[in-house]
Amino acid sequence: MSISGALSNALTGLTATARAAEVVSSNLSNIMTDGYGRREVSLSSQNYRSSGGVMVNAIKRYSNPVILAERRMADSAFGQLSSLNSAYQQIEKLMGTPDQANSLSGMVVSLESSLITASGSPGNTTRLKNVAVDAEALAQTFNNASQGVQDLREQADRSIEDMVGRLNTLLTRTQEMNRDISTAINKGFGTASLEDDRQRILDEISELVPVRQIARDRGAIALYTTNGAVLLDGSAVEIEFTPTPTIQPHMTVDNGLLDGLCINGIEIRIESDTGALSGGALGAQFEIRDELALQTQADLDAGARSLIERFQSTTTDPTLSAGEAGLFTDSGAAFDASDETGLAGRLRLNTLVAPDGAGEFWRLRDGLGATAPGDVGDASILTGLGTALSGDVQPSSGSFASDVLSMAGLADRILSAQSSNRVISDEDLSFAATKLSGLEAMELAEGVDSDHEIQQLMLIEQAYAANARVVEAIDEMMNQLLRL
Repeated sequence: MSISGALSNALTGLTATARAAEVVSSNLSNIMTDGYGRREVSLSSQNYRSSGGVMVNAIKRYSNPVILAERRMADSAFGQLSSLNSAYQQIEKLMGTPDQANSLSGMVVSLESSLITASGSPGNTTRLKNVAVDAEALAQTFNNASQGVQDLREQADRSIEDMVGRLNTLLTRTQEMNRDISTAINKGFGTASLEDDRQRILDEISELVPVRQIARDRGAIALYTTNGAVLLDGSAVEIEFTPTPTIQPHMTVDNGLLDGLCINGIEIRIESDTGALSGGALGAQFEIRDELALQTQADLDAGARSLIERFQSTTTDPTLSAGEAGLFTDSGAAFDASDETGLAGRLRLNTLVAPDGAGEFWRLRDGLGATAPGDVGDASILTGLGTALSGDVQPSSGSFASDVLSMAGLADRILSAQSSNRVISDEDLSFAATKLSGLEAMELAEGVDSDHEIQQLMLIEQAYAANARVVEAIDEMMNQLLRL
């Protein structure tokens, strides 16, 4: 081999080792960077030159597509379950738990106690007033729970708007990254950094919607949801959603008073089990708004209906006429079975005995339809009110319509159902978090290994020293020849 050939070989070796050292340095400095894919230098011999040498072919980026895809699915599941768990916790806080005095069932028990106490001394105005105060507190508890459920729906609706806007932005950015990567490949440039950026974008998308990526020509990718909706294939789709500022209990997607989702102007399904974008944080918000909250409202309305019907009977209060409002009313009027939706929010204590109304507490003893105060020692109607509240009745609607329950038992069942849902949600979320943590650990194990990189750096140092020694030897030879 000629001196020039040996020098050329050594110089290509120095170039390759310098590039390799740069890659190792990048790996070590980004060992904790999200979305960073480990790099390695791809080398080959320069066979087209008689003197040989080393050629840097490319900087390869490594990632495990199987683990990455599974981790993204776990991200989506965790985002969904985290949102649902937060909703269950809010609902449980609204209604309380059976052991709390200010819970729905606790308020029923307080009213039962007040009625028993008043029955023992029907002429005691203070005790009659306590019945009215506890009855109004019970109605207010239903009102607050109902309003809290609607607030939860409005919160979910606002979150949907934010998430849809964010998803559209991320899809557009992914389309742009596809173009940039294809352009870099066409020009012979490296794409590792661009692929890192794109992976970080896809990780954000997967938190909102579970997606699968499919490779396309020139480094581009297409994105599909796990339920088959196309999000990106060449160009990004446009997802459309119109928020509703104020939501009432009767408003649903089915009756056209709430908006669903459209992709490029076409309506798509949004149900939690078959929705095109279900399975992530976005799908969870639709589930909260259109399923979880509606079921909770239905159970509250059923409880409010049972409460009204127990006291609207002429058997409970003989002074009432058929169809006349009893102790509890629907915004001051008698309950109409055809208008149950939202009843919990409209539940009111009859103004005749309400502390902030007429305040005629004697009517609790003598009957709401009485024309004047009666015998102060007659506790028959008060006893009837207590019996109506504590008696076992089959609810006319709701999840517990097949059971025969007292009002306290019905309230307790409503609260227990919500607590049970929250406990199950806690378990599901814990499992999802454990699974996600495991997949993240597997992904990290496939990433940058500092021990391996240090070993590579030592080999690079040896290769650099060997090539430098060749250059040094050639320099000595040239100097010796020039001195001849």
